[in-house]
Amino acid sequence: MKTYIPKNDEQNWVVVDAAGVPLGRLATLIASRIRGKHRPDFTPNLIQGDFVVVVNAKQVVLTGGKLDGKVYTRYTGYQGGLKTETARQALAKHPERVIEHAVFGMLPKGRQGRSMHGRLKVYAGETHPHSAQKPQKIEAR
Repeated sequence: MKTYIPKNDEQNWVVVDAAGVPLGRLATLIASRIRGKHRPDFTPNLIQGDFVVVVNAKQVVLTGGKLDGKVYTRYTGYQGGLKTETARQALAKHPERVIEHAVFGMLPKGRQGRSMHGRLKVYAGETHPHSAQKPQKIEAR
């Protein structure tokens, strides 16, 4: 008896509108689509997911007190170089990074997770340059 191994020849593109959707719900939807967990032949050791295009990233919603309570930190590499910004400041400056940070935290760590990072495209406005791929629109609740 042979073991069935699905082929990774199918690459779908989907568009998700982030306007008015809570960040956590949006990130779980995107991470599961990138991993391929929506497919009936999901295999954890293969990358079978879709390419996900997120539009209207600046209109994503953070519930509760997360807008001022959530803090993003990064280290510059210099002494005393720990920089922090709140979610409100991050959404005003670069809303794409807020969604990317949430999604990348839900992807696997390691070689496979790093290769999945290229499947996420996030844009602050409504337009995106991926119309040639004919992406399907999916609803985020």
